[in-house]
Amino acid sequence: MNTPHILVVRGGAIGDFILTLPAVGALRERWPKARIEILGYPHIIELANGRHYADAVRSIEAAAMAGFFVPGGELNEQLAAYFRRFNLVVSYLYDPDHIFAGNVRRCGVHQVIEASPRPSELHAAEHYCKPLESLAIYVERPLPLVYPHDEDRAFASRFFETADARPVVAIHSGSGSERKNWPAVKFAAVARWLVDEMDAQLLLVHGEADDVPVGQLSQLIASRPFLRIHGATLVELAAVLERCALFIGNDSGVTHLAAAVGTPTVALFGPASLPIWEPRGERVCVVPFSRTDIAAVRAATGRLGLR
Repeated sequence: MNTPHILVVRGGAIGDFILTLPAVGALRERWPKARIEILGYPHIIELANGRHYADAVRSIEAAAMAGFFVPGGELNEQLAAYFRRFNLVVSYLYDPDHIFAGNVRRCGVHQVIEASPRPSELHAAEHYCKPLESLAIYVERPLPLVYPHDEDRAFASRFFETADARPVVAIHSGSGSERKNWPAVKFAAVARWLVDEMDAQLLLVHGEADDVPVGQLSQLIASRPFLRIHGATLVELAAVLERCALFIGNDSGVTHLAAAVGTPTVALFGPASLPIWEPRGERVCVVPFSRTDIAAVRAATGRLGLR
């Protein structure tokens, strides 16, 4: 394949997708002139669309996709023609009975790599790169990176127009599971310390499912000024986080996003969070839940350059 057409199929949550980016990047590096497309959830895969990794993206949520998940199902002809355009399809869908992969092959795709979306031993980023070894592509230490483009950064510039010159520290106190959330009182203790002693400006990240944890934190720090970002797209949030001096958050997709744009990141991991899901980056500190974790977070901010 000199200039192949490659399709990467990726469901899953934000963190799952970000940890798959090193594999997509390895395909891009191996075939720089390839046309690479991604099939997945639109609001997530937009992180890669025209941003280094993908030339185009397509939604996996279309009703016409239903037949591809039925053994010997009736396949939508337009979608079949779409799949037929690709020399290589790499699927990270959970497909233990090979139904989706088999139907893609029925469309005339000769090379389909079935990659497990469920890591168990290797770090997730390494696990997602492993299937590419069948193409003689080896990634020694995969590092997820997200590349905001000019429009994303223009949004960030507008967002920070009213901010002052103090360093901005973003805090995301939510996650996809309450069991992964560091207590709001501890976030609040760190937030007050950041404002009172480190002269930082706070930015609370408020996602779709974060009403309770962000509401609790907001009440606990109500006497301190803070910015809030709510309702932004992921690409807009990526550009905002890129401009922050520090990010502190739980085991969540937003924490992976902060690390992937290069923001110094403190990731709080409790017993519900496995090491294989730790964010990776040149400036990432993982702090386990403990009796002394507030002190550990403070120390990590110093190691990451906020003094």
